[in-house]
Amino acid sequence: MQGTVDRFTHGPAIPGLAFLAACLGAAIGLHCAVRSLRTARSFKTGRLALGALSIGSGIWTMHYVAMTGFTVAEAPLSHDKPFILGGLAVAVVMVGIGLFIVGYRGVTRMALITGGTLTGLGIASTHYLGMAGVRFRGHFTYETPLVVLSVLIAATAATAALRAALSTRALLSGLGAGVMMAVAVTGMHYTGMAALDVHLHPAAPGVTTAGLPPE
Repeated sequence: MQGTVDRFTHGPAIPGLAFLAACLGAAIGLHCAVRSLRTARSFKTGRLALGALSIGSGIWTMHYVAMTGFTVAEAPLSHDKPFILGGLAVAVVMVGIGLFIVGYRGVTRMALITGGTLTGLGIASTHYLGMAGVRFRGHFTYETPLVVLSVLIAATAATAALRAALSTRALLSGLGAGVMMAVAVTGMHYTGMAALDVHLHPAAPGVTTAGLPPE
C-alpha cells in the first residue's frame, strides 16, 4: 500500500530555515577556502579543513531541518543514529576532498570541475544516506530519472559556487557563491524527495488488508 506523504508539513517556514542553514554553512566555508588561497602553505590545511567542516555541517543541517517537514500520515518516522552521524562524516569528507583539490592544485578549470563534482556527490550521498536511515513500517522507492537529476543539480550548482567564490574572490561574489551552494543543497534535497514513493507494510498502523480493520 502506498503511503500518504507530506513534504511540507509545517508550510514554507521549514524549507526557508533549511535554506538559510545551508547558506550560512556555505558562506563561512567558502570564505575559509578563499582565505586559504592567500595564506602560507602551513595555514592552508587548517583553513581548508575548517571550510569543509562548515560546508559539510551546513549540508547535514539542511537535510535534517528539511526532514522535520516530512511526514507519512499512516506511520511515525524515526532515524538511526549511525546513519545520522555517517551522513555528517560523508558530507565533511567529500567536501573536504573537493576543497583540498582546488586549494592545492589551484583554481583551474579541471580542479573546479573535480572539486565541484565531489562536493555535489557529497551533498547527494548525505541525503540518500540519511533517507536510508529513516525507520518506519514500510520502505522507500525512487524514480531513477529524478534521482539522476538531483545529483546533477548538486554537482552543477556546487561547481558554480566554487568557481564564483574562488575565481573572483570579491565579497559580493562570495555571498552569491554561498547562495549558489545553498541552492545546490536544497535543490538536490527536494528533487530527491520528489523522486520518492512510500510503500507501507501490511502491519503498519492504520493500514487495512483485505477489508479487515487494522490491528
